[in-house]
Amino acid sequence: MVERLFQLAPAPINGDGRFAPSPTGPLHLGNLRTALLAWCCARSNGGRFLIRIEDLDQERVRPGSATQQLGDLAALGLEWDEPVVNQSDRMALYDDAIESLRAAELLYPCWCTRAEIRGASSAPHGEPAHYPGTCRELTTAQLQERRASGRQPALRARGGQAEITFLDRVHGERTDLVDDFVVARNDGAPAYHLAVVVDDAAQALSEVVRGDDLLDSTAAQCWLQIQLGLPRPSYVHLPLLRDSDGKRMSKRDSSVTLDGQAELGHAPLQVRSELAASVGLCEPDEPLDDDQLLSRFSSILVESTE
Repeated sequence: MVERLFQLAPAPINGDGRFAPSPTGPLHLGNLRTALLAWCCARSNGGRFLIRIEDLDQERVRPGSATQQLGDLAALGLEWDEPVVNQSDRMALYDDAIESLRAAELLYPCWCTRAEIRGASSAPHGEPAHYPGTCRELTTAQLQERRASGRQPALRARGGQAEITFLDRVHGERTDLVDDFVVARNDGAPAYHLAVVVDDAAQALSEVVRGDDLLDSTAAQCWLQIQLGLPRPSYVHLPLLRDSDGKRMSKRDSSVTLDGQAELGHAPLQVRSELAASVGLCEPDEPLDDDQLLSRFSSILVESTE
């Protein structure tokens, strides 16, 4: 058996989970491995597996991408429960959450651009810039001046460097600080943090499985769950699948998509085995049916910490 890439702590009481791609292009192998492991997490614990299309950033949505993505998931044998949900159909839910936060005086308008925030931050190049608080306590005169400029503000949450502790089944217990983060963009669209929290609660999901590039976002989302009185799911942040040069997978590289793999002579179920092998569930090219895959997942990755 190949070496395990990571270990998982015990699962929650039920394993209702999801995969939530953005329809901005074909899924690459890293996306597909996350979907495969999210499916394994849910199915191995008797839970539902749901699909949500995160299409709020309409400027980046590519027509036909969602259909292609669903086709790729089906080709890998990752069946899902319930109809697919599109975030663009759920705006009323996000508006209600924003109004709740506004009524609690937890939001303020922010006119800062990303460049301005980077310029005011001491964060090293390439790291997320800490918000310097420029718009947090504007005077009445300053507010009037900014509103008169004609620029539309974003809405920013008063995170206030709150300490949030959460448990991740891969990374263990973490305590992170919550910066003042954006919950609604200046075009009125809800930001990722807010939308994903509202959707996970509305779909009654008990576990969130995703790449560990989103691990640093989790404290802000837990903060929102607390403020909005929503249940807190468990988290699984998976190591990213990287190419031979150690770089993150990119949708721009057609060879790492399911269609690209087909051109190389790799059938979908062969790709599934290769993805499973990348985390130590099997040997490359070893065929596994669903029952075998779930049995391997449960016995190899999920270990008690008692």
